[in-house]
Amino acid sequence: MSLNSADNLLIIFTRNPEPGKVKTRLAKDVGDKTAFIIYNFLLQHTVSVTENLKVCKEIYYSETIAEDDIWNPYIYSKKSQQGKGLGERMKNAFKDGFRNGYKNIIIIGSDLYDLQQHDLENAFKILAEKEAVIGPATDGGYYLLGMNKLIPEVFEEKDWGTAFVLEETLKDLKNRDFALLEARNDVDYYSDIQDHKDFQQFFNR
Repeated sequence: MSLNSADNLLIIFTRNPEPGKVKTRLAKDVGDKTAFIIYNFLLQHTVSVTENLKVCKEIYYSETIAEDDIWNPYIYSKKSQQGKGLGERMKNAFKDGFRNGYKNIIIIGSDLYDLQQHDLENAFKILAEKEAVIGPATDGGYYLLGMNKLIPEVFEEKDWGTAFVLEETLKDLKNRDFALLEARNDVDYYSDIQDHKDFQQFFNR
């Protein structure tokens, strides 16, 4: 099955890159400067695995919309996250997507090094058959969430950033037809990347 860009939307949530405000848990071990460099490295990876994906793409900034950055405005529509907490912001992004006529919407973060383009293609293909798809993160959260209609409860009453988000979300989906992807490692702590060969360049400076 080929992807139809008119029906499929990829939403990417990102934090505006600023030293001391990104990868703060990682920064406790490697320092603000190195954490900032690693975050930008992860952003570049996210661009590389999404820019050629044959779907519509929107990048949602946490603070202000950046005009001249790594996100090509001819590839990514640029928007600003709206809402008080992460759940409300994600729900509003999905609402906007469905309101604009998209049938299948997937949201990811911008800093998952284990993610590849074929993972996203597979997730969209699953949404043609299932109501929802979720990619579990090894820390108890999730790195990908997709749905073909709004399921508001998955965004509500969650303790974001804890090891229980996935468990609570799966409870919300228990009566839905959904699929689980392979678990992937999220980059939050030094222990997540300390033995990864692609990150050694940042620790030997």
